[in-house]
Amino acid sequence: MTEGTFAALALLVLGWAVISDLLARLNITGPLVFAVAGYALGNPDWGPLSVDVEAPSVHLLAELTLALLLFSDAARVNVSRLKEDIRLPGRLLALGLPLSVILGSLLAAWFFDDFTWALAGFVGATLAPTDAALSAQVINDRLIPMRLRRALNVESGLNDGIVTPVVTFTLAVAAGQFGIESHDSTADHGGGALLELVVGLIAGLAVGTVGAWLLTVGSGRQWMTTGARRLGTLAAALSSFALAVTFGGNGFIAAFVAGIAFRAALDEQTIDADTAVELPELLGEVLAFAVWFLFGAALVPIALHNFDLTLLAYAVLSLTVVRIVPVAVSLLGAGLDRTTVVFVGWFGPRGLASVVFALLAVEQLGEIAVVERVVAVVALTVFLSVVLHGVTAGPLGRRYVHLEQADEDQSGGPRSRRTPRGLRSPDALRSDQP
Repeated sequence: MTEGTFAALALLVLGWAVISDLLARLNITGPLVFAVAGYALGNPDWGPLSVDVEAPSVHLLAELTLALLLFSDAARVNVSRLKEDIRLPGRLLALGLPLSVILGSLLAAWFFDDFTWALAGFVGATLAPTDAALSAQVINDRLIPMRLRRALNVESGLNDGIVTPVVTFTLAVAAGQFGIESHDSTADHGGGALLELVVGLIAGLAVGTVGAWLLTVGSGRQWMTTGARRLGTLAAALSSFALAVTFGGNGFIAAFVAGIAFRAALDEQTIDADTAVELPELLGEVLAFAVWFLFGAALVPIALHNFDLTLLAYAVLSLTVVRIVPVAVSLLGAGLDRTTVVFVGWFGPRGLASVVFALLAVEQLGEIAVVERVVAVVALTVFLSVVLHGVTAGPLGRRYVHLEQADEDQSGGPRSRRTPRGLRSPDALRSDQP
């Protein structure tokens, strides 16, 4: 990334910040703005800005961004509050996510004859995680029942960390199938993925727990200056990723586990966890805009260059059948009506995690024709998701609330005492925070 590209990105962030609420009212999301800007300004055929997607700095930027967001999402999960509504996100993560990976992989193997089983598995795993940022209007709409918003938010915060070992494993096996030398001699046969997972778990647990303890002690004894809690939390997030990578572990798993351990070990009587995690979350959001810009500049052209009806059909099915069917199966017996199940199923947008995993494929597998096809599948699916989920978040959220209110009017029950549509718990609207 050149100085000119960096300057353009900074100006784009400034411009977006100024009119962000106006754009939100028009159902235009930040990821869509930066992806389109990247395609227009960084396109290799005509763009005035230079972007080299194979540069190590680009991959490091993407990986750090995902690590920060993984840590922030995990640290935002209030375990005690989640216990009240663990049933819905638990079903989505324990059953819906694996079914999405399997169904997406089988569909990829069926649609694309040149994909090995490892590449098909990579596509299925890469497109399984969801990104709540692309449907933020739904997550933040207080008229939508809290249990639904919390389920979508927790699911999107945890599923990319859960699926990371599968992505790592399939990439390692694919590298071996193509005879590509890996950084780990055992990784060519997939064995290195397990070692990376273990190292990542240990590094994340250690950094998250020790970091929370140190911040609690420093804050309790008034050793810390104003803002130091946020800086310390940011340092914990970055060091968990860096430490795991240094010792050959999976940095994404480390950041994810560190966030959970950090929140669990933090003394919230001394430090407010939500305030402490603001800096890594904010930095992650800013870096995410840069990644979306790079996505538009480097990956969207690949998708358009390889575009055909098969690619489009898979992308559409990935956003619909591959998501909604596993969600419906996982929510059987959960007391949700059909409209609610479809609503939850649709709002599973593919986002930043899928982009980062696609960049990892470029980095580890290189310029192979079939790999370009794999990246094209992922890029087209993500781009369609950015457009469709961003545009429909507001209207479909309002439509769902309208249907909910219509049910209330038919039942004749007061809004403040009713059970939310499709839910059986009277405390579903107890909290305003997902």
